[in-house]
Amino acid sequence: MVSLYFHIPFCSKKCPYCHFYVIPNKLNFHALLEEGLHLEWQQQLGLLQDKQITSIYFGGGTPTLFGAKNIGTVLSWCKELQLAPDCEITIEANPEEATVELFSELKAVGINRLSLGVQSLDDRALATLERTHSAEKAKAALHAAHAAGLHNVSIDLMYDLPGQTLSSWQYTLDQLTDLPFTHLSLYNLTIEPHTSFSKRKLQLPSAETSVQFLHMALERFQQLGLKRYEISAFAKPGFRSKHNLGYWQFRPFLGFGPSAFSYWDGERFQNVPNLQRYVRQLQAGQSAVGFREKLGAAESRKERLAVGLRCAEGCSVDGVSAETRGVLEKLVREGLVSEDEGGVKLTEKGMLFYDTVASEIV
Repeated sequence: MVSLYFHIPFCSKKCPYCHFYVIPNKLNFHALLEEGLHLEWQQQLGLLQDKQITSIYFGGGTPTLFGAKNIGTVLSWCKELQLAPDCEITIEANPEEATVELFSELKAVGINRLSLGVQSLDDRALATLERTHSAEKAKAALHAAHAAGLHNVSIDLMYDLPGQTLSSWQYTLDQLTDLPFTHLSLYNLTIEPHTSFSKRKLQLPSAETSVQFLHMALERFQQLGLKRYEISAFAKPGFRSKHNLGYWQFRPFLGFGPSAFSYWDGERFQNVPNLQRYVRQLQAGQSAVGFREKLGAAESRKERLAVGLRCAEGCSVDGVSAETRGVLEKLVREGLVSEDEGGVKLTEKGMLFYDTVASEIV
């Protein structure tokens, strides 16, 4: 089984914390992207002929800005391959573009899962993040998706925001009751280099407050019937993200579009992060890849272990070196990892200090 990812880089505006490759939403860029995607699809098609596709993901950017018709065109290429009967087909969306009509059109062309960039249900926090939607608009977007027949909906929430308090975070958590979503991705704000936020002097919550934010969220999500199956991912029964699980379990995937990553035959590679250059290289019959990396066997085993530990169920330790076993024994003594029957997983404490665990292993 394999997965497919399509990077649709269009945005109405770039958020100050965003580090992804995005460009203005212009119609001439739409035509250029469709040409590039089709050229790359034809170039890579041979790799997919005998594979079953278990998930397809349209990310960005704001891929809904590409329009349901163009999304449907891309999906028509995919449907010529062997799609799993329960293939998960996700598109990211922002609340400000959400309408029942848009979601109905997306469902009609094959989308069966929505990832909605809610981020917060506190208007003050949304203003800090310079989002253009309100909390009420985010809630309306969720109801619009449900009305359109999209019943597998994930939302993103962020904490550790400048000026965020325990009471303002609780305000967001309290509003989740009765909203129609099945999955939640929780992120603490990370200031990435070369973003607008990285150039400002921001007053962020303390480490102690951050831990309180997380515990508040964990308690609330449990009340809502959301089970934590990965460090940042929570789902109602039967609604784990197949696509995201593939990343954490090293399922092969091909990425299409400028800046898109792929993982295939043990090699990680990324397309050039520039739409015009991406298309020019494909028009010339060249690969659009601008970066490649293939780890050695020992490094690959360490990476698989470190990434696999993100999942609540843990991962196997088969084939790890004596050195790595020594590291795991140390982590067990420190109460960060537990081990049984040939497998390891993070403890509750380890979930809090995953970055430390990963750096020790790698």
